Amino acid sequence: MSSDRPLRLASWNVNGVRAAAKKGFATWLASDLDVVALQEVRADRAQLEAAIAGTGTWCVASAAAEKPGYSGVALLSRHEPDDVSTSLGHPAFDAEGRYVRMRFGALHVVSAYMPNGSGKDRDNSRVPFKLAFYKHLRAELESVVAPGGAVVVLTDANTAPYAIDLARPKDNEKTSGFLLEEREELQHWFRSGWTDGFRAKNAAENHFTWWAQRGDCRARNVGWRIDLALLFGSAAAHLDACWHEPAVLGSDHCPIGLSLDRRVVGGALRALAQPSPSEHPSRLSAKPADGKIGRARAPRR
Repeated sequence: MSSDRPLRLASWNVNGVRAAAKKGFATWLASDLDVVALQEVRADRAQLEAAIAGTGTWCVASAAAEKPGYSGVALLSRHEPDDVSTSLGHPAFDAEGRYVRMRFGALHVVSAYMPNGSGKDRDNSRVPFKLAFYKHLRAELESVVAPGGAVVVLTDANTAPYAIDLARPKDNEKTSGFLLEEREELQHWFRSGWTDGFRAKNAAENHFTWWAQRGDCRARNVGWRIDLALLFGSAAAHLDACWHEPAVLGSDHCPIGLSLDRRVVGGALRALAQPSPSEHPSRLSAKPADGKIGRARAPRR
């Protein structure tokens, strides 16, 4: 990878990485990306590594939910991070596997899976938990970034920020994902200096990232824009482009991507440390106190 080309980041709610792996996930992942954020992984570490087999060497950090087959996030990097965290210091949030962060010099990259406000009876009973997560995450990230530093949160936010961001806003004003209190919480982020990367570059209508799996919604583009790139600090000043990839199938969400001027890192990116011959051929694993990090180097299939 050229040292002067933009830094390319991507994010995808894969709706279960094992299912996505059967639908072209590896082909998409093998493209020219520096850092990839995944949400709704719904897999343990071994299952995640199997899903990325054949896509080259990655530094992998993941956070799984305590409940098997639920939630889960990951970050995959072609560069060696300076540090990694998978804990928000809040047991209820950490138990659901919703946060992982890597730092590369002055740049923090986060994969976050925001809670859905809809309860098991679709009664919006989880909205208070969701809003508390939003607040806690923003406070945590604003506290860790150094002066002049940058944060990029790649997230399934489970909220459409504006009426332009869903096909039928009037019909969904009482639906979690477009409740006034949810949108207002996102506005707190923007008023605090965060930038919606896609809207910073594109004001057009009919750009969505999630479609219900019924009624041919995706083919008719009746969707929601709930997968976001949220930028803080110097990140917005280094934003080159932000886009959606609706033609990429494999999930009810599509991937999103952005490119940043590499100067956002504040120095050179470090090459990945290679697994030693004495280690297992598919993984070099270490376990920090707050999460799991390793290098996945699975054989090409």
